Amino acid sequence: MHTHYSSRQLLELSMPDTTRWVAGFRSAVISPYEQVKLAESRAFADETVRQVLHLAGGGEQLRILLTNRYGRVPLVIGAARVALRKTGSDIITDTDTGLSFDGAAQVTIPVGGEVISDPIELAVTAGADLMLSLYLPEQTGLATFSHQPNEIAYVAAGNVVSETSLAIADEVPARFYVTGVDVLAPADTPIAVALGDSWFEGVGSTMSTNRRSVDVLNSRLDRGWAVNQGIGGNRLLTNEIGVPGVERFSRDVGTVPGATTVLINFGINDLILGGMSGEPPATADELIAGFTEIARRAHDAGLTIHAATIGPYAACIYEGMPIEETLPTRRQVNEWLRTTDVFDSVFDVARAVEDPERPDFIRPAYDCGDGMHLNDAGARAMAESIDVTALFG
Repeated sequence: MHTHYSSRQLLELSMPDTTRWVAGFRSAVISPYEQVKLAESRAFADETVRQVLHLAGGGEQLRILLTNRYGRVPLVIGAARVALRKTGSDIITDTDTGLSFDGAAQVTIPVGGEVISDPIELAVTAGADLMLSLYLPEQTGLATFSHQPNEIAYVAAGNVVSETSLAIADEVPARFYVTGVDVLAPADTPIAVALGDSWFEGVGSTMSTNRRSVDVLNSRLDRGWAVNQGIGGNRLLTNEIGVPGVERFSRDVGTVPGATTVLINFGINDLILGGMSGEPPATADELIAGFTEIARRAHDAGLTIHAATIGPYAACIYEGMPIEETLPTRRQVNEWLRTTDVFDSVFDVARAVEDPERPDFIRPAYDCGDGMHLNDAGARAMAESIDVTALFG
């Protein structure tokens, strides 16, 4: 049997592949059933949830990654659409496009499962807000979610995925069932993955304004971009909130298409979050071993890795946190970070945002008000501490 190709097909077959799928957006998710909680998830039934996905990078086509990773019942997606955002919950109607999954408009995601939509022809650019509308017709149980994304989801009754505006909708500061957007982009596009805690996820910066440290970093990059896999409260070494950074490396970095480098920001929660559940703080030796292991995993995967020093938190206002007794550990680990050669570079966030007179405290101009998170100016200072020439060479 002989296959006959037209001259155009022969030309296409001989052309090098100049594009590939890379991550244009990421959202790290957690279980709603954890014991240590900074936010509650919710369940859905016969409702539409419309969510803002702020794209780090763009391409000529896109596909959506959905998850039921921590669900306890199968997740039925009755309808799904994407469009570019106009304002608020409003979409730009001539960009509104239905999603399909293996050609079907509906899909059921099994317990613990994930799906990727079929590609759609919708050109998007870096900095665009993509609106994802999901109709959830059946009882979902508590949703797998991103608990502090610093963005609003709009929840409305019934199947209203095609509506231009959701006039009557609850506004919920969380993100549900979505882990990413892949875009078809130039094959040489380098991607950085920001793996860490709230200082990446954006807690403390102004809601719905995209002033997280990772957003500011993207504004500084001449090529490529960084996708945000921050989880507020996440620890390097210990379960809850989310899977430990060392363990989630394989999933939240290793599976990211196009990833060439990783930035990490961990440590504050390993030192003080355990106070919420009676756990002892991590020791300096434990943190150094964890940092060394995650660097090994990155290098074994062929990635470069760039680490942040542990930021100041002495003015933390939350009760039950072991502040004073853990500050010496922070200083010891930071001195190790500043001198070690296990990373490709270290960005000294602590020095960038500390009060020069009281280095264990955030500089007042950078403090969001709780003594342990950065405001917009602090997030900018954090991003500016990163040597962007070290990321992609």
